[in-house]
Amino acid sequence: MTYCLGIKLKNGLVGISDTRISAGTNVTTRKKVSVHEDGKNSLFIMTSGLRSVRDKAITYFRELVSDGIPYNKLYEAVNAFGEQIKRVAKEDEAELAASGYKFNLNAIVGGQLKDDKEHKLFLLYSEGNWIEMAMGSQYAIIGNSGQGKAILNRVLDENTSIKQALKAGFLSFDSTRVSSNDVEFPIDVVIYEKDTFKIIENRYEHEELKPVSDEWAKKLHEALEDVPDGWMEKAFKTT
Repeated sequence: MTYCLGIKLKNGLVGISDTRISAGTNVTTRKKVSVHEDGKNSLFIMTSGLRSVRDKAITYFRELVSDGIPYNKLYEAVNAFGEQIKRVAKEDEAELAASGYKFNLNAIVGGQLKDDKEHKLFLLYSEGNWIEMAMGSQYAIIGNSGQGKAILNRVLDENTSIKQALKAGFLSFDSTRVSSNDVEFPIDVVIYEKDTFKIIENRYEHEELKPVSDEWAKKLHEALEDVPDGWMEKAFKTT
């Protein structure tokens, strides 16, 4: 399983991706985010699904942009990556099905190309179709999405700062991590600030962020103690 999160804000984009790959009892660490830039265009792709499908589709897309990104708007690049997913499906879907695997690759694509008036964020499906995340719909998660949504729904809006969004994004990942054994550190983080055409990419290990996780758990316990409990009296009364 995977946890990939993309957040769109007025001032930029935040992307967070775990790196755990599980195959039976074998667990490895592999990068799930790829960055593509040429100075005047900048985008990142995060993926969830079969590793072999992901690697092949990303390789095909890298060939398309190896001499510079030939697209003017991000949706054109999203269409191009979607075509590579469909290309891989034609090549491998039947063989995967015969081996008991379902063809599966979802992606989050974010960035800004030279003719985009602002940065964009897209959710791309295995079939090659996509939706654009708009203001008011601040984020997209692919992979293990159940446990990490609550904090994002409560604190994010279009005016949230990039730093606050990164903080909330990490806590969303951490909530997923402690509730699932198939999402784990290290995590890759990408930051894009509006109109810069430059993505900043970093990796965080567990020990770097353990103090944040511990502090968050402590504050949750304290907040629970502070919640009024008068309303519970009825629950303990017999009728």
